Amino acid sequence: MTRPRSSLISLADTPWYHVVNRCVRRAFLCGHDAATGSNFDHRRGWIETRIRELASVFTIDVAAYAVMSNHYHAVLRVDAARADALSDDEVLRRWTQLFTGPMLVQRFLVPAVRATMGQAEQDKVREFAGIYRQRLADVSWFMRVLNETIARQANAEDGCTGRFWEGRFKSQALLDEQALLAAMAYVDLNPIRAGMAEHLHESAHTSIAARLAELQGQPFLPVQAAVLAGMGAAMAPQAGPPGAEPMPSLLPEAELAKLPEAPLMPFDPTGRFAQAVPFGLEEYLELVDTMGRAVHPRKRGAIAPATPPLLRRLGMDAEGFIACADHFFQNFASAVGTPARLIALAAQRQTRTLRGLAAARRVFEGGGAVQRAA
Repeated sequence: MTRPRSSLISLADTPWYHVVNRCVRRAFLCGHDAATGSNFDHRRGWIETRIRELASVFTIDVAAYAVMSNHYHAVLRVDAARADALSDDEVLRRWTQLFTGPMLVQRFLVPAVRATMGQAEQDKVREFAGIYRQRLADVSWFMRVLNETIARQANAEDGCTGRFWEGRFKSQALLDEQALLAAMAYVDLNPIRAGMAEHLHESAHTSIAARLAELQGQPFLPVQAAVLAGMGAAMAPQAGPPGAEPMPSLLPEAELAKLPEAPLMPFDPTGRFAQAVPFGLEEYLELVDTMGRAVHPRKRGAIAPATPPLLRRLGMDAEGFIACADHFFQNFASAVGTPARLIALAAQRQTRTLRGLAAARRVFEGGGAVQRAA
């Protein structure tokens, strides 16, 4: 049974989430379309760039991402405390970097006009700021803006209308460090697993390739869509899923393209910095390099004789971890974590169990390889 998003994304449980969205129709994010002879590899760059641009507006940090042929993955951390700390002016400034906003808000942001506004008008603007503050720390709004902007670019390029994405993105709550590590490795290794790349640095449009490039002193190069006919003005978005809150009009693509790109989350093995991935970068790179040799379709079985230090520190089984990362969505549903965390969440949701408990015991408690779900 489909669960409401409010029960799947709850900051009381965890700020970390793995999200996935797929195309509908014969839509391409990358690759060669044999029917038309067109190549759409550039669209992967659109998504990678827009993810990092939106991270500079929302109080949502990006730990990992991978843009594939007809879908994309991202591992996100929601920073609600940072949203709460923003001033009303900063909240309104950020929101109007994406949306036109009500005329009342536009007037408020002009100092000379603000001075002439009455108290009732200013109170209404503060009310808008409270709504926008919540949205800036909302994964659903992050995904709506990301998907809407990419859909209208792709539709303009294709000269068509209609849906580009599935109406509902998939999300998994990452309940602890072990779950976060499994999700990040799964995402970063997607192109390797699919045979699209031989090595990590060749995995184009992934966070792991971007991190390796930065270590080599190569800056991130954004990929912007050309402003095509029909994209030159603010556009009313496509209708969302039934019952979804109406989405305000986005700014023209030429304005959205001016957004700065936020950096990826840093790594901090001490765990003292909340806005960082709680692992060491070197040990994480060692882990995904080892796993990459094991999950590549032409190199399966190349498992290192020694357990990678990061898995050893977290008490995780190496073979089970590789199998888990190979079939992440088959083994887990709406939440990923150690058995204790999954049992506690099931009790909180008043359900008997959560899918993935058996896999969690094998992977996170060293019980051996995970079996692929039927």
